Amino acid sequence: MLVYGAMAYREMTENRLGSYLATLPDIAARLGSRPQLWQIRKIATSELSAVFVAEGPAGEVCIKQAVPCTLDLGGQWPLPLERTVFEEAALTLYARFASGLVPRVLHYDSEQSLLILERLHPHITLRRGMIKAGVYPRFAEQIGKFLGETLFRTSDLAMAAAEKKERVAFFCANAEIGRLAEYLAFTEPYLDAPENRWTTPELDDLARAIRQDDALKRAVSALKQSFMAGPQALIHGNLHTGSVLVTETDTKVIDPVCAFFGPIGFDLGTLIGHLLIGYFSQRGHAPSHAPRSPYERWLADTVQQVWHRFHDRFLDLWRSAHAGDAYPDALFTGASGAESLRTAQKEYMRRIFEDALRFAGATIVRAILGRRHVADFEQIDDRRHRAACERPALLLARELIKDAHYVGDIAEVMEVARELREGTMPAG
Repeated sequence: MLVYGAMAYREMTENRLGSYLATLPDIAARLGSRPQLWQIRKIATSELSAVFVAEGPAGEVCIKQAVPCTLDLGGQWPLPLERTVFEEAALTLYARFASGLVPRVLHYDSEQSLLILERLHPHITLRRGMIKAGVYPRFAEQIGKFLGETLFRTSDLAMAAAEKKERVAFFCANAEIGRLAEYLAFTEPYLDAPENRWTTPELDDLARAIRQDDALKRAVSALKQSFMAGPQALIHGNLHTGSVLVTETDTKVIDPVCAFFGPIGFDLGTLIGHLLIGYFSQRGHAPSHAPRSPYERWLADTVQQVWHRFHDRFLDLWRSAHAGDAYPDALFTGASGAESLRTAQKEYMRRIFEDALRFAGATIVRAILGRRHVADFEQIDDRRHRAACERPALLLARELIKDAHYVGDIAEVMEVARELREGTMPAG
C-alpha cells in the first residue's frame, strides 16, 4: 500500500484516492471499514482543482485537491499548489465565527494540497437554482449572518491590532491568487484584450463605450487600489452564486481558495453583483408561456435583504461584541459620545455600502465583457435574447462603478435595475 504522507505531491485519480483514504482511520471509519465497497468518482474539474466524492456503506465525503496550474494571462502565470493552506485556514475561521454555514473540514493534507470535507447533499449551487427559478426562503437571512459574522469578527472592530496584523501577514502569502483577481476583475475587461469576449455584434457599441470611458476607468482603477491595499477583514475573495450551495432551508459557503484580507465591501459586492446578473438573466430563461415576474420580484427582494441582513448583523455585533482596537470605547463615553459613535457607525456602513455597489458593478462588467463568463447568461441560447438581458445589466454596472455615492439605498438600486430592464429609463 502506498503511504502518501511520506511522499511528494501526486495528482489523485480514483484508484490512488481509494488507497490514500484507506490510510486515514477517521475517514475510513466514516466511509465504512471495507475499502473494496467504496465508490469514488470525480464530480468536477477545473484549471484550479479536482473534486471527488467517496461513498461507502457508512457514509460519504468530498475530496478537493489543488492541481498544478499555469494560466496564460499575457504571459505565464503560475499558481502555487500551497494555495490550499489558505482555503483550509479560511474554512477553519469561518467554522469558528459562522458555525453551520460552511462545510466541515474532516482532513487536511498540506503535502498533497488536499482537503476532505463533509459531503453536502442535496445542495445545489445558488446559480443553478436561480436559472431554474428556485426559491430559497432562508438564503438572505443565512448569507447575511455569514457575511456579518465573518467580516466583523476578522476586522479591527473585533480583533486586537497585533492579532489582526498576524493574520493579515499569513494571508498575504496568497498573493498570486489575489493578483489573478486584480487583473481579471479590474484591468482586462476594460482593455482591448484579445481574450475578452462578449455577445457580438449586439453589444459591440456598449463594449466599445466602456473601453473608451475615461471616468469609468479612473473609478475602476481606484476600486482596484482599494482591493489591493485595504485589508479591512478576511474576505472569501470569490463569493459568487456558484460558491454558495443551497437547499430550501440551508446555505453553505464553499471554496474560499482566494481568501485574503481585503475591503469589507468586496464579498458583499461580488455576491450582489451575481444576484443582479441572475435578476437580469431571468427573461432569457423563462418559457414564453410562463413569465417569471414573481421570481424577478423575489430576486429583487433578496438583493435588498442580503444587504439589510448583513448591515443589521454587523452593527449588532459592533454594539455587543466590540473588542478590537478600532473606535476605542474610551473615546465615546457619555450621552454625547454615544451619539458621536452612532454617527461614526452610520458613516462606516455608508462607506461599505458604496464600496459594495462599486464592486457589484465591476463583477457584472467582468462577467459580460471579460474572458470568463457565467452560466446565467451563457445558457441563454438565443444570442439576441442574451444580449437583451446583458445590456441593461452593463448599463447598471457602469453607473454603480462611477456614481455609487449618489445612490440613496439598496431599494433605489433595484428600482433603477427594473427601469433599465423595462426600458423606461434613459440609457445615458
